[in-house]
Amino acid sequence: MSLKNDAFPSSTAFDVINQSLQSNDAERKDAIKKGGAIFAFTLKNAGKEDSWYIDLKEKGEVGKGASPPGGKANVTLTLSDDDFGKLIAGQANAQKLFMSGKLKVKGEIMKATKMEPILKKAQANAKL
Repeated sequence: MSLKNDAFPSSTAFDVINQSLQSNDAERKDAIKKGGAIFAFTLKNAGKEDSWYIDLKEKGEVGKGASPPGGKANVTLTLSDDDFGKLIAGQANAQKLFMSGKLKVKGEIMKATKMEPILKKAQANAKL
């Protein structure tokens, strides 16, 4: 099942991240060990909004919505679809986006820094 939403072109990255997590059991366990949280992403594009989560707390999976069923995100990152695409492609820096107000973080802000290795993995595989 694809996680892509056509109104959000960069959402293909969630499929890439999920595929990466599901394809290698050792890497998934390592990502859970390093991440230790549920990360929610809310993307905005042309007045629309949609959410995805990356569970690096228990299952090591990616899904649609703000959190897995019965779970709660530890940190929520809100940014434009365009900026998310740039972040995944390695053309933008999360700290600079945050400092300029283009990336909003709710919840455990220090957990957001744990997301970088996962995004780097997506950068290696995503063709956005």
